[in-house]
Amino acid sequence: MAWLSLQPLTSAFLHFGLVTFVLFLHGLQVDAGLTGDSTSSVQNSSCSGSFDCKEGVILPIWYPENPSLGDKIARVIVYFVALIYMFLGVSIIADRFMASIEVITSQEKEITIKKPNGETTTTTIRIWNETVSNLTLMALGSSAPEILLSLIEVCGHGFIAGDLGPSTIVGSAAFNMFIIIAICVYVIPDGETRKIKHLRVFFVTAAWSIFAYIWLYMILAVFSPGVVQVWEGLLTLFFFPLCVLLAWIADRRLLFYKYMHKKYRTDKHRGIIIESEGDHPKGIEMDGKMMNSHFLDGNLVTVEGKEVDESRKEMIRILKDLKQKHPEKDLDQLVEMANYYALSHQQKSRAFYRIQATRMMTGAGNILKKHAAEQAKKSTSLHEVRPDEPEEFISKIYFDPCSYQCLENCGAVLLTVVRKGGDVSKTIYVDYKTEDGSANAGADYEFTEGTVVLKSGETQKEFSVGIIDDDIFEEDEHFFVRLSNLRVIESEEPPELGNSPYPKAILASPCVATVTILDDDHAGIFTFECDVIHVSESIGVMEVKVLRTSGARGTVIVPFRTVEGTAKGGGEDFEDTYGELEFKNDETVKTVHIKVIDDEEYEKNKNFFIELMSPRMVDMSLQKEVAERKLTVEEEEAKRIAEMGKPILGEHPKLEVIIEESYEFKSTVDKLIKKTNLALVVGTHSWRDQFMEAITVSAAGDEDEDESGEERLPSCFDYVMHFLTVFWKVLFACVPPTEYCNGWACFVVSILIIGMLTAVIGDLASHFGCTIGLKDSVTAVVFVAFGTSVPDTFASKAAAIQDVYADASISNVTGSNAVNVFLGIGLAWSVAAIYWASQGQEFQVSAGTLAFSVTLFTIFAFICISVLLYRRRPHLGGELGGPRGCKLATTLLFVSLWLLYILFATLEAYCYIKGF
Repeated sequence: MAWLSLQPLTSAFLHFGLVTFVLFLHGLQVDAGLTGDSTSSVQNSSCSGSFDCKEGVILPIWYPENPSLGDKIARVIVYFVALIYMFLGVSIIADRFMASIEVITSQEKEITIKKPNGETTTTTIRIWNETVSNLTLMALGSSAPEILLSLIEVCGHGFIAGDLGPSTIVGSAAFNMFIIIAICVYVIPDGETRKIKHLRVFFVTAAWSIFAYIWLYMILAVFSPGVVQVWEGLLTLFFFPLCVLLAWIADRRLLFYKYMHKKYRTDKHRGIIIESEGDHPKGIEMDGKMMNSHFLDGNLVTVEGKEVDESRKEMIRILKDLKQKHPEKDLDQLVEMANYYALSHQQKSRAFYRIQATRMMTGAGNILKKHAAEQAKKSTSLHEVRPDEPEEFISKIYFDPCSYQCLENCGAVLLTVVRKGGDVSKTIYVDYKTEDGSANAGADYEFTEGTVVLKSGETQKEFSVGIIDDDIFEEDEHFFVRLSNLRVIESEEPPELGNSPYPKAILASPCVATVTILDDDHAGIFTFECDVIHVSESIGVMEVKVLRTSGARGTVIVPFRTVEGTAKGGGEDFEDTYGELEFKNDETVKTVHIKVIDDEEYEKNKNFFIELMSPRMVDMSLQKEVAERKLTVEEEEAKRIAEMGKPILGEHPKLEVIIEESYEFKSTVDKLIKKTNLALVVGTHSWRDQFMEAITVSAAGDEDEDESGEERLPSCFDYVMHFLTVFWKVLFACVPPTEYCNGWACFVVSILIIGMLTAVIGDLASHFGCTIGLKDSVTAVVFVAFGTSVPDTFASKAAAIQDVYADASISNVTGSNAVNVFLGIGLAWSVAAIYWASQGQEFQVSAGTLAFSVTLFTIFAFICISVLLYRRRPHLGGELGGPRGCKLATTLLFVSLWLLYILFATLEAYCYIKGF
């Protein structure tokens, strides 16, 4: 925080010193020109700055053109303040622009993933490849002012080449490469490092970023010195899609990558497969992607499936950790905390860091904390305001329960009819009647029919059906009881059929009850209800019923035990359970209790078994053997009947229990994954939301202050910055919300506004330079490049601290530098070259200062990238951070390279050193 607070002040002093030094040199040069001979007049005309301002694209010249010293100082102050205010405006509209890009690149599609066992599952993945989005829309978003400035300068001044646009691009590249990376190296906490994950993509973008400026020099000074041909401009522009294509190929490992030998090993920390190519040294991990698929636990898993599975595992880990830290919190509170934690710690896009930096800089607050607070308010309001359940106007009449069991010696079975909903003051009549199933009326039960009367206020009523007992062994049998002829009356008098004008009650399901008569002349057949049962891992203690059918005579002992399958006992997946169930006389159901361990897996499919062993009767007189002697006829018959009555196992003596993931837990994880889409955080849904956000002051704060996401009160700095920028905020709230047209409406309108503001910035910078006598090339390198790069500086700093990897803070710099040349200069020079070619002339571009700046930057950039690659050695750990001494030395080296670049570029511009 101390570095962050001193950084703007330090940068301001550096720039002030440089400008003073330049002006001092310029003053010496002017004095020398006044006292020298006439041979130096030609050199001075091109080497010294001009006090003659030219008409801007939008802003006119401020007359009179030769003001007094006091007026000139006043004009410098006005131009300088206006320039800073316009930079703030561009930063705020770029915030909207980057939000639209985040929404566009966050679009998702559904894919079907086939599991190794043949099952398929549907999930969602991002449509945009991360590398492609970083090099196209993301780079365009962060570099739009520089690119548009170059294009507008050429088109706005009659297709004549200017110094401001190209010099701003090169100056911005130097600031990004040296100052931003230096800050990112320094701000990493002591003892920590950040490495680039997608090393192949970095190699591609770094090579292109150096090649882009070598190519620019070749255009200016080799192929056709002082002239840009049409083919040169178009080829420069064509390099942009070629760069994106090669980076995408490197990211996906296509073409030559598939012919390279691959090895696989397990990363002990994350439990996933890490792939390396050829014989890489130990300790160097690549990004974990292969050409098309991975082998995980011996099975083929697609790249998309692996990425989705990793995000789910990470979300599950977050939920488990928060449960342990906050056992007193309920599930909804844990979900909100997990949502904020995941949003804070997930890998974020370049657009998000840019938006976050701009909003914290302009008093709009920490967007993650604001989002978390809004979600918490919504959750609270949902708990407090619950919509009333719709009143049911119709009474429903049905059996509850709809299934009954009784022994044949019970005498009678009671059935219950209930009334639910409607007006309970009404009197309801409903008829009932028994119907044969496998049991026959008169032999197994008594035929019964009648009418149930539910009087005013009564919600249930019972009636009985007689059961006939016999001494004959037989299978269990059943019959039905059906409800019919429902009537509703207002008075107590019995109604006539069809007298009710409007039915205020209906027969609902179940209106047929099933009664099962259990034979009591047999010891029983013991069985589970089915062969297979599915349970959720969150069930805790599962209950399994063991049924006694076809008789319930005597006391019977049934042993049982659990048997491992793919699910392991001993407390890993379930608790081993064994014992005996004792069925008393006439007892027909017993329950086995087994504890299932909830380890909160997203997808789980493991099984174990519960076995019933041979039952035995407690009264052994029915089973004891008769002494070995010839039995009489009566004894033979008694033995035969006794054998028939022995307890046996039934159809389902072994039950397979399949443990599946908790549906509630799975849906919670799925919901969290959807909520962690950053497009939901930075996007806007309506103009009302945008205007409310524009006029609201919020506190800026670090994401890692706490994990609850609670907002702080705004500071004095937040209020000051809000009131300085409230005009821009309210003005740009008129831009279409990002929800419209999937963000494209906001994208188009924002880039048009950025173009207009950039034109004004170009005019202000040019007028500011000519007022104090600075050349456009120097003004661009010192002032404009700094002003357009401030939001990127804060964004890269946040990315370096918060991200696990260094890609967002380093790879994006190299990619942006290449895109600046290919789009900013390639597009502007292509348009101008085509225009002049159509006029039969050539597009003239002076090589001098620009070619020197490009050459200087290329040499220094090569040094910078070489240092970064050297820092990947094991004793340093990574590109960012590392030992304090090494970190400080790297930072000082990069800052020195930038200062030398500014110094030499300025000296060459004023001819103190010889250029090209």
